[in-house]
Amino acid sequence: MRRSLAATAAVLALAAGSAQAATVAVTNARILTAGPAGEIAKGTVLVRDGKIAAVGPSVAVPAGAQVVDAKGGIVTPGFVAANSILGAVEVGALGTDASVDNAELSAAFDIQYALNPDSFVIPVARLGGITSAVVTPRPASRGNGDDGHSHDGAEDLTAGGGASERTHGLFSGQAAVIQLTQGEDPLVRAKVAMVAPFGDRGANLAGGARGAQIVLLKTVIEDVRAYARNRAAYERAGYRDLALSRADLEALVPVVEGRMPLIAVADRASDIRAILRLAREEKLKVILSGAAEGWRVADEIARAGVPVIINPIQDRPEGFESLGSTLENAARLEAAGVTVVIEGQGGAHRAHETRYNAGNAVAYGMSPAAALAAITINPAKVFGVANRVGSLEPGKDADLVLWSGDPFEPLSRPELILVRGEAQPLTSRQFELRDRYKDLNTAYPPAYSK
Repeated sequence: MRRSLAATAAVLALAAGSAQAATVAVTNARILTAGPAGEIAKGTVLVRDGKIAAVGPSVAVPAGAQVVDAKGGIVTPGFVAANSILGAVEVGALGTDASVDNAELSAAFDIQYALNPDSFVIPVARLGGITSAVVTPRPASRGNGDDGHSHDGAEDLTAGGGASERTHGLFSGQAAVIQLTQGEDPLVRAKVAMVAPFGDRGANLAGGARGAQIVLLKTVIEDVRAYARNRAAYERAGYRDLALSRADLEALVPVVEGRMPLIAVADRASDIRAILRLAREEKLKVILSGAAEGWRVADEIARAGVPVIINPIQDRPEGFESLGSTLENAARLEAAGVTVVIEGQGGAHRAHETRYNAGNAVAYGMSPAAALAAITINPAKVFGVANRVGSLEPGKDADLVLWSGDPFEPLSRPELILVRGEAQPLTSRQFELRDRYKDLNTAYPPAYSK
C-alpha cells in the first residue's frame, strides 16, 4: 500500500463532517468506469458535493480541490454486493433480521426496517471494495446459513396444516438497496424486488412437490389480481376468502402487475425452465438467483431477457439440483448474452469476496469487462438504482475505490474508498483487534487478568 495515498485517505476521513461538501480530484489514475466511457488509461475523477462532477483524460482540477495522486493506480466504481444480508446480521448463529416465519406476514416483510448501519460486518465488506448492497430476505427455515441457499431439502422447515398455512411461506419478503456509509442512513431504495425460493426448498414449502408450488403460486397470483380489482369489496368483508393476508396481497400487487421483479431462487435447469414459463404465462418480471445449471438453458434465459445472480465458483454438486455445476457457468451465460450479476461467498460475513469471485469468473473464461459489470453496473440496473450507483459517470453518487493493484487480485487493497463523496475508514473490527493484541506486553484492563 502506498503510504502517500493511505495518508491522504486518512486526512479525508478526518474531515468526514465536511467531506461530502468538499471537492476532491483523483488524478493520474487508470479508470475503469463500467460505463459508456469504458476504460480511461490515464485520467481524473472529479468529485463535488458527494457527486461525480467529471471523469476523463483531461479534466481540469479547480483551485482548492483536495488532490489524490493515484500514480497510475486503478480506480473503479464501488462494487455492489448482490444477494446479501449486510446490515441485517451480526453473528449468524444467533439469528438474523433477514427472515420471518409468520402466517400473516411473508411477502409484506420489508427488510428496509431491519437495517443497521453500525453493523461490524459492513466495514469488512467495504474493505472488499463494496460500497452498495442488495439486501435480500431469506426463507424462514432451520439450517438456513449465511448465504440463504439451502441445497438440502431435509433442512427446510415446512409449514404444517392446510394449503393457506403453507402458501404464506412461498415468499421471503422484499429486498432493499443500501450504501455502505459510516454511521448514516444506508437506504438507497426499498422494495426493489420480491424473493421466492423454488426448487427443493420451494417444493417443501408447498407441501413436497414442485408442481404443487407452481399451482399454489398461480393461485396466489389469481388472488392478488382479484384483490387488486376488488379492494372495496375485500374491505367490506364482502369477497371470497383469499389465501394470503391483506398485507401480503397488497405487497404482491406490484409483482403481478410487472412493476416489481420476483427474485426466483433455483439451481436446476428444469426449475429454471418452469420459472421462465411461469413468468411468461403470468407476465411476471423475473430475476434468477443461484442458477448453478443456468448454462444448460442459457439461450432460453437470454431470449427471455432475464438477468441471473450467480456464485461463479459453485463447481461441485451439493445436491441433485446442482449436478451440472461448473466454473464456466458465468462465461457461458455471458457468451449467450445473459445479463450476469456476481455475488460473494455468503450473504454478509464473506460478502467482501465478491471481487474474488469475479476474478475466478475471469479465470474460467468470462471477459474482465463483463466481470466488472457483473459487480457494478449490472446489479445497479437490475435493481433500479443505476441512476445513482454502478458506474463512474457525471451526476452519479461519488462511490469509488482506488486500488493498489488489479481489484480482482486478492493481494490488492483499497487505498481510498469514497461513498457519496465521503472518505471511509480503511479499517475494520478485525484490524482493530489485531492491533490491540499483537503486542503481548501491552497492559490490559483489570478484567483481563481475572
